[in-house]
Amino acid sequence: MQGRTALLLLGLGMFAGCASRAAKPQPPETDSGAAKDDPKVTRRDKMPRTYLGEGLASFYGPGLHGRPTASGEKFNQNAFTAAHRTERFGACVKVLNMENGLQVEVRVNDRGPFVDGRIIDLSKAAAKTLGMLDKGLARVRLYRCGVRVSQVPVELWAVPA
Repeated sequence: MQGRTALLLLGLGMFAGCASRAAKPQPPETDSGAAKDDPKVTRRDKMPRTYLGEGLASFYGPGLHGRPTASGEKFNQNAFTAAHRTERFGACVKVLNMENGLQVEVRVNDRGPFVDGRIIDLSKAAAKTLGMLDKGLARVRLYRCGVRVSQVPVELWAVPA
């Protein structure tokens, strides 16, 4: 009985060794020409070095006006400021609204946004300049400004009354 079992296992091993290997599955074919011409596709290697990313922008203001921000200064909804998760305080960020082409430069003075899918929170004045007050959200692309903002007086960022 043990001899038959050993012979059976030996035969199965030899049979399995003679079997052909399974072919590697081929990746699905894609039309590479369409992806290159699609203006909605953003390739990191084709963007300038100042490119920070793209995503949804929201704005905040009325309920937090006058309260301290993460940088320690008081939040002014009428100034061109923003909250970003990683950019240093005082950094200048150019925000381009991809839906209408409007853009604004803001100074980072707070941390946030703390909602998944959002990349930046803007002050009410910056949101108004971008034309996103009605919707509350806009698809934006972020760039670093060419000027170091920390050397620019804060008074230059306030909206004239």
